[in-house]
Amino acid sequence: MPVSPGRGAGRRAIEVVALDADDTLWHSEVYFERTQRRFTELVSRYTAPEVDVDAALAAVEHRNLHRYGYGIKGFTLSMVEAAIEVTDGAIGTEEVAQILASGQAMLDHPVDLIDGVDETVAALADAGYRLLLVTKGDLHHQELKIAASGLAERFERLEIVAEKDAVTYRKVVASTGVAPQAFCMVGNSVRSDVLPVLEIGGHAVHVPYHVTWAHEHADHDGTVPTLESIAELPAWLAELA
Repeated sequence: MPVSPGRGAGRRAIEVVALDADDTLWHSEVYFERTQRRFTELVSRYTAPEVDVDAALAAVEHRNLHRYGYGIKGFTLSMVEAAIEVTDGAIGTEEVAQILASGQAMLDHPVDLIDGVDETVAALADAGYRLLLVTKGDLHHQELKIAASGLAERFERLEIVAEKDAVTYRKVVASTGVAPQAFCMVGNSVRSDVLPVLEIGGHAVHVPYHVTWAHEHADHDGTVPTLESIAELPAWLAELA
């Protein structure tokens, strides 16, 4: 079945704007970093000075992605596993309890919108764009966060995906009924939010966050569309018309 060019064909280039969630709409990675510093402090009590506790955790996280996916719950389980592994089982139950408590505190943390997000999302909705939220992570937690953000009613739907790659984005775009050229993804990760969408012929723009998880780093030629702030997004989209 042919893909429709979108309800607004002839009026604007972009009909559907998809936004990433963590570190695009609200702060997230800063809390991971804070928790990891506490993890390193606890676990280092049981290791030799030359042991790189952070590298050990990164390795465990990477190998567990296919088991737990993305999000705080998987991160917490990986912290416990890494603590046991890197200390050869010497880590104390008190420290393990503190690691678990730190993960629970992250899950319970209030949603903290990034400056300009509320106004920008409202402006996009008022301008008639169809808005999607496309994110990785734990289904239950991400649903709770979007509900707590105050933004939920402005989005057509929430897409929580296992991975953000070209295959996934083709499915997301197809589900909207528009051509890739009428779709734009906005996010803080070049690897997950920009390159796969450009690969399928869509539009994408990078809105950097001051902290980026190592897993999200990507090599690129430096020419990807980039905005200094999400507040610049409505004007940038208007220029594509």
